[in-house]
Amino acid sequence: MKIVVCIKQVPDTKGGVQFNPDGTLNRAAMLTIMNPDDKSGLEAALRLKDQYGAEVTVVTMGLPKAEDVLREAMAMGADKAVLVTDRVLGGADTWATSQTLAGAIRNLDYDLIITGRQAIDGDTAQVGPQLSEHLNIPVISYAQNIKIDGDSVIVERQFDDRYHVLKAKMPCLITALAELNEPRYMTPGGIFDACKADVTVWGRADLVDVEDSNLGLKGSPTQIAKASDKVRKGKGEKVNLDPAESVDYIVGKLKEKHVI
Repeated sequence: MKIVVCIKQVPDTKGGVQFNPDGTLNRAAMLTIMNPDDKSGLEAALRLKDQYGAEVTVVTMGLPKAEDVLREAMAMGADKAVLVTDRVLGGADTWATSQTLAGAIRNLDYDLIITGRQAIDGDTAQVGPQLSEHLNIPVISYAQNIKIDGDSVIVERQFDDRYHVLKAKMPCLITALAELNEPRYMTPGGIFDACKADVTVWGRADLVDVEDSNLGLKGSPTQIAKASDKVRKGKGEKVNLDPAESVDYIVGKLKEKHVI
């Protein structure tokens, strides 16, 4: 079995975020981590590797420094890593990003593709399903459990207060929840091996069946009207009432806001 896992290097929002003049994130100036949902997707792939002997390839699109999360993934147990980086790919929205990843993955053999549900820097949950459309394979999103049954995958898909059990023949794409599992730590031996391992680097010329009009900032239909690192709250209201009046006041406010 061959599994491709898409991971993303995202800003560590605890350290604050910075923006470029065009509204896009200034990723080069921020501390970064592996996207949490993607890390759970990677752990799911590694567990399948432990159980079935699968080969796991991690793919990311980003700046050259995104190689760091690829090496982290290899230190956790991934077998191969591909970095897709090129100036013309910068500023991509979900459409252009999914087009780029599809163009890269067409170079690879795969039975299963796993992505995170969404990235903490965008929260769109669009790239995984868009990627499945570009590759013309089925998608099961919001996975909270994954099993293999012959040439099919069985997934528990989170849905409100219950879950669906879905089965699809491979090749298939799955988007993973952070709650899917507890990702393993890197091992000392894994870190040592990851530092020596080769990371394959691809650029625009390596993408298969992708038009220039669908890449980068120019190929992104999403336009950012405004961006800020924090949403300021309005000034609060302070009142001095006795207990009985306070209850009436709070209930009245909740009704006014249609909470009750």
